Amino acid sequence: MPVLLQVDFKTEGPFGREMSEAYTDLAQSITGEPGFLWKIWTESEENREAGGIYLFETKQHAEDYLAMHTARLQSFGITGIRGRIFDVNGPLTEMTSGPVG
Repeated sequence: MPVLLQVDFKTEGPFGREMSEAYTDLAQSITGEPGFLWKIWTESEENREAGGIYLFETKQHAEDYLAMHTARLQSFGITGIRGRIFDVNGPLTEMTSGPVG
């Protein structure tokens, strides 16, 4: 069963359409990461936070990506990065139409 990675951090933006335009190349590069299945991009301009929910084939893939992504974010001057890895309960997720099947 795949694993979920949740990443979030404080940021001054960009948000909304500007985020979509600014991070197109980054989004395309993420799709080539080993074990990557999908990502939901998250943002809260009100709370000045951004991040994402990712699905990876294995815990090792998620751990490797988190280490690389944390270093990348830190190189941009971002601190306070929170990354958490969760197992996915397949039967319940499928029952509620979660995209992990």
